[in-house]
Amino acid sequence: MEKNKQIDQKKQPLLSDEELWFSASAADRGQTYNVEAAFSRFLKRTALENAKPVNRLRYLYYTAAAIALLLIVSTLSYHQGSRQVEKQFSDIVVEAPLGAKTKMMLPDGTTVWLNAGSRMVYSQGFGMTDRNLTFEGEGYFEVEKNEELPFAVCTHDLNVKVLGTKFNFRNYPEDEEATVNLLEGKVALENRIKTMDTRYLAPSDKMILNKKTGEMQIIPGKVEQSKAWTNDTLVFDEMLLPDIVRELERSYNVDIEISNSQLKTARFYGYFNRKQQSVYDILDRLVKTGRLQYGMKNEKIELK
Repeated sequence: MEKNKQIDQKKQPLLSDEELWFSASAADRGQTYNVEAAFSRFLKRTALENAKPVNRLRYLYYTAAAIALLLIVSTLSYHQGSRQVEKQFSDIVVEAPLGAKTKMMLPDGTTVWLNAGSRMVYSQGFGMTDRNLTFEGEGYFEVEKNEELPFAVCTHDLNVKVLGTKFNFRNYPEDEEATVNLLEGKVALENRIKTMDTRYLAPSDKMILNKKTGEMQIIPGKVEQSKAWTNDTLVFDEMLLPDIVRELERSYNVDIEISNSQLKTARFYGYFNRKQQSVYDILDRLVKTGRLQYGMKNEKIELK
């Protein structure tokens, strides 16, 4: 009998993978699926069943803190980046190259002429939040009146504040003096070299600031001549030769050297047209005074 059973078992065909899967599925249908028992087994396998509530709260706390920190860092980075971009793009720079002059209108309606070698900087909010600009060189300003926003020209040595006026301001870094000539209106002068009360100019007044001592002098002046350069006219009214040399260098983009030290205290007077007369025409006129000669030295004009 036992031998026959073994023979019968040998005769039973082997089930394929598909048949085994089908048989297992059919067998499962006969059983009720216990959801709670399955979830319990899942907790045991993952060891979450024994997790302490305190640890879960701590985990949530740390997660929330990390998210909050990330948001703070991101916000600070954004604002810092915005301020950096604003700082880089908030200023507008206008320059008049050597040998040329520039005329423009500011956002508030003020008209400005910049002489050769001058530079002006103002913010994009000019005319809305303030009317302050930094400046070096020479400029003629016809300021649009605005009592709520005073117009201020700021330099290293002197600040000029106005409401609405016409004035010429000259203060190149290499000049020994800064000058303000008032044609119309009224201006307030703040000396940044020497402590003193605010000084005021009336029409036809000229202010001369000694940049070494800080002394400020106000005298009647030929103020109309101060803006002659806006029409390409060069006016040397008893001007020191070193100042004339710097004016010629800026106006004609040339290099001039004074080799005779005695000439540095010499003063000259004259009217010239920058477009109609060359720098050599002007030097020829100075030579006719009998006080100097000029020639070329190492590609520079030498006064001797």
